[in-house]
Amino acid sequence: MYRSYTCGELRTDHIQEEVTLSGWVQKVRDKGFVVWIDLRDRYGITQLIFDEERTSKALLEQARAVGREFVIQAKGTVIERASKNPNIPTGAIEILVSEFTVLNEALVPPFTIEDETDGGEDIRMKYRYLDIRRNPVKDNLIFRHKVAMEVRKYLSNEHFIEIETPYLIKSTPEGARDFVVPSRMNEGQFYALPQSPQTFKQLLMVGGMDKYFQIVKCFRDEDLRADRQPEFTQIDCEMAFVEQEDILQIFEGLTQHLLKEIHGVAPEKFPRITYDEAMQRFGNDKPDIRFGMEFGELNEVAQHKEFNVFNSAELVVGIAIPGAASYTRKEIDALVDWVRRPQVGAKGMVYVKCNEDGSFKSSVDKFYDQNDLAKWADVTGAKAGDLICVLSGDSNATRAQLSALRMEMAERLGLRKATEFAPLWVIDFPLLELDEETGNYHAMHHPFTSPKPGQMELLDTNPGAVKANAYDLVLNGNEIGGGSIRIHDKDTQAIMFKHLGFTPEEAKAQFGFLMDAFQYGAPPHGGIAFGLDRLVAILGGQETIRDFIAFPKNNSGRDVMIDAPASVDEDQLKELHLKLDIPS
Repeated sequence: MYRSYTCGELRTDHIQEEVTLSGWVQKVRDKGFVVWIDLRDRYGITQLIFDEERTSKALLEQARAVGREFVIQAKGTVIERASKNPNIPTGAIEILVSEFTVLNEALVPPFTIEDETDGGEDIRMKYRYLDIRRNPVKDNLIFRHKVAMEVRKYLSNEHFIEIETPYLIKSTPEGARDFVVPSRMNEGQFYALPQSPQTFKQLLMVGGMDKYFQIVKCFRDEDLRADRQPEFTQIDCEMAFVEQEDILQIFEGLTQHLLKEIHGVAPEKFPRITYDEAMQRFGNDKPDIRFGMEFGELNEVAQHKEFNVFNSAELVVGIAIPGAASYTRKEIDALVDWVRRPQVGAKGMVYVKCNEDGSFKSSVDKFYDQNDLAKWADVTGAKAGDLICVLSGDSNATRAQLSALRMEMAERLGLRKATEFAPLWVIDFPLLELDEETGNYHAMHHPFTSPKPGQMELLDTNPGAVKANAYDLVLNGNEIGGGSIRIHDKDTQAIMFKHLGFTPEEAKAQFGFLMDAFQYGAPPHGGIAFGLDRLVAILGGQETIRDFIAFPKNNSGRDVMIDAPASVDEDQLKELHLKLDIPS
């Protein structure tokens, strides 16, 4: 056998035991009369010792010849270390080696396989299989496994059944762009990789499966960010004979279970706020409620003077930044420059210092007196020592800009603590969103989302006012899950398709299979999907999902390790009935 123990397993209880270890060479230290090798595997590091008194000359020379990342096997006796290392679990023992085999030599790696490596992100992505040997990456992947296992445990205990759905499906016009796959056997036709198993899980409800889940790969051909990948993993769930409250209760339970098992905390409160309230109080639909700085709308107390910037604005809104009245003029000017960046887009910022003596000093003292500014402080909840930051302009844009400032200041002030968890539900989303360029409505979630009870008739008179029977679960300012109660009858689904601009023929061509299924006794049903990558990252105290994916793509959607996407052979294209017309 290659090993009798792992490299993280041996303790003083094993002293005098004959053992066999295998792994990678982390480090070789040669003091002339003695050689130490740190042997590493997934489980830890064990020190091997070779010395002139107890080791043959040939074995000593063999140990000196190995390099970093050689794969070796060592047999020997567990002995007590003379100089113990309290920083590792195996630090009280070492192996006096009696037999030694090089299983595979290794080139010198392009970066050090250490927790604090000298390799940049690009080089580590290219040699990802080496990066995985480092503890931070290895531990993230093990952590992801633990989260996935706890998800399976909880849902299985709640009588959910894990069912696989197809990866080769039909392309649909809704949502992001599909990845398409040409069919060799069906000339001129294409499969699509699923953006979600949405229609299949609804069909499973028609099939009577009652409670379904799947940890499943999904695909979207869209622009990428730090928290986006072209392929991602969902915890996909659906339940029959449920209302919204049933789903919220079950998945509050899942979130509590994960937080308790992984971090030893189980928040009792999952506040619920409407989409409209979230936008008004925080400027976005996934607010971080671990800290305050809620929006204060100032139109009534700021638009009565001669300050035309405010008077001409649709919205004047501010936040109180705790303890920031001590900022210097230079620091405040830097904040103004920050909100003016193209990524934020504000034209400027008005500020008010709330002095410790109860007075106020602002950038608009020419227009507003102390009584006016006191009202601003009251509306924003500012206290002595705080700094009020005010933006104005178009309502939607201004809320988004102030939300960006709120999150930035929370980051700077250390208010977004990775060890604190604050979940909440955002409910009552708009059913439809207006595309300002085309003037057409599209589904805010997807076309199978049901309107709130009693609002169906509004679709004909005021479609923008219709609320969806939909909900998002937010954790620490990140949407970790979203879902809805579905439409479950053919007539209502047909009305929805009509308002989304589908002709009856187009609806039948795209979704006829689902409409047909609804005629055979579809139960009321609903569900939710969690982004596993993002959930794991947040539970792991980070917000970049790439660190928790074994082989991620870069920001251009490329796998630089295997060099994909790549060209294919012309014969393959012919088999697929494809011809590339690339301009020279």
